[in-house]
Amino acid sequence: MLMRFDPFRELDRAVQMFNQVPAATPNPMPMDAYRDGDRFIVHFDLPGVDLESVDLTVENNVLTVRAERSWPVNQQQEILVRERTQGTFTRQLFLGESLDSERVQANYSNGVLTLTIPVREQAKPRKVEVQSGDQGSQTIEARSPDNKREAESGYQTGSGS
Repeated sequence: MLMRFDPFRELDRAVQMFNQVPAATPNPMPMDAYRDGDRFIVHFDLPGVDLESVDLTVENNVLTVRAERSWPVNQQQEILVRERTQGTFTRQLFLGESLDSERVQANYSNGVLTLTIPVREQAKPRKVEVQSGDQGSQTIEARSPDNKREAESGYQTGSGS
């Protein structure tokens, strides 16, 4: 087998590594969010964060979560590996007008901060009485764009036969 010797190959490879975009660092405060009926649930992973360092504020429909994770190192310790991100972390959620920012609840357990954000009463589906000139009145369930339930009266939109 014939091999070609290239003394600059390793140098070229090192230059390519420096010019590449670094791999995306993981978010130090990952979250999951979902709707459960008349409320939104948000989970933030905050392992190693002391509850006393967690700060939650709501201002102008912006919910801000701040948390700090630190590891004080003393002079006798020799650090071999330090991969866990330290410092202050912040996430912001923009709350829609349909959410009740005055009644946000927070619970911190096993390194997970769980927020419960209720939907405002005004944004919940409600009954609206529709009156007809010749048939009396009929109640139809009003629905918001994110609530896809059909009317209780059996009335459905769309073309029919």
